[in-house]
Amino acid sequence: MRNPKKLAAGIAGLSVLLLAGCSQGGTETASTTPADQPVTSAAPAAAAPAPFDQPGVKVAIVQNSGGGDYFQQYLNGTKLQAEALGIDLSVYDAQGDNATQATQLDQAIASGVTGIIVRHGFPDTLCPGVNKAIEQGISVVIYDVEIQACAPDAVQTQQSDAVMASLVLDQMAADIGTGQDVGYVNVLGIAPLDRRDVVWNEYVEKNDWNQLFFTGTYTNSTATDTAAMVNNALRANPDVIAVYAPYDELTKGTLSALEQSTELKGKVKVYGADISTADIELMTADGSPWMATGATDPNAIGAAVMRTLALNMAGEITKGTKAEFPPILITQDFLRSKNIKNMVDLRAAEPALNIADIMSADWIPAVTF
Repeated sequence: MRNPKKLAAGIAGLSVLLLAGCSQGGTETASTTPADQPVTSAAPAAAAPAPFDQPGVKVAIVQNSGGGDYFQQYLNGTKLQAEALGIDLSVYDAQGDNATQATQLDQAIASGVTGIIVRHGFPDTLCPGVNKAIEQGISVVIYDVEIQACAPDAVQTQQSDAVMASLVLDQMAADIGTGQDVGYVNVLGIAPLDRRDVVWNEYVEKNDWNQLFFTGTYTNSTATDTAAMVNNALRANPDVIAVYAPYDELTKGTLSALEQSTELKGKVKVYGADISTADIELMTADGSPWMATGATDPNAIGAAVMRTLALNMAGEITKGTKAEFPPILITQDFLRSKNIKNMVDLRAAEPALNIADIMSADWIPAVTF
């Protein structure tokens, strides 16, 4: 009998909470994208089961990416784990177009793949295709789409968004105290941002914060488009002392708006989500108001979701499984005190970001970042 490595840690009922957290309309084959870190792949300890006992297993990822390097890092991790498993991976990217993503999902089903990852998007446009794939015997793993109600047989994966938000908002509460004027930058209707929104509202009530504005948008240029909206909100509400923006492109837009509001420089603290080398540079810059972020390593998450699909295809996890991946809190003070300049430094300082043993087994080559 095979010995899964922390396999149960990601399964529904045992969801992981171990830590306090291409071209439009087209496809591409799986060539790894440049990464800002060394990558290692350990040889498996056991022979792979079918269908992975033969090379060239065909899998697709049907994604709906937005702006920013989070999406690039996630896809990089997905590709690297696919490559280690000998998977022939096709990539479909709707780039914010929901109708296109539904069409691409149909294209992936018709292409003859035996497994599909569906990343981001909306249930209404995805559920028909997801159920169609499952009915045809294709394994489907979802990432960050609330699809359980309409496609209960799909395997669901996500970051532990409630934990991520709580980590950051605990830090924000410690920094600013109760009864303060605050701003909020988010976009509802997107699964992970909706989950963070629930926690935000709890903290607003618990800390008696006065939310003076709620703004933000999700586009292919989220940071740029959000900056103008936040700038207007800040001008109308100059008493704000802190802003929560729980997606790094929204955080970047908030930082940009504060750069334009010279009268508010040094007066407003910003709390975000996600991490990348670009984010680290922004957090550690002189005078940066970005005080804390809750994050996973997107490369590691992409690899973990690919491993989840492989386990499902091999029959080692059942339909309807739910896996969550734990985030950590990263503060500006921590980055500066450890002289962390990039993701290489951060991974060395925070090995918990590497989740290679979550949703894995002894026959899966371990890809670490």
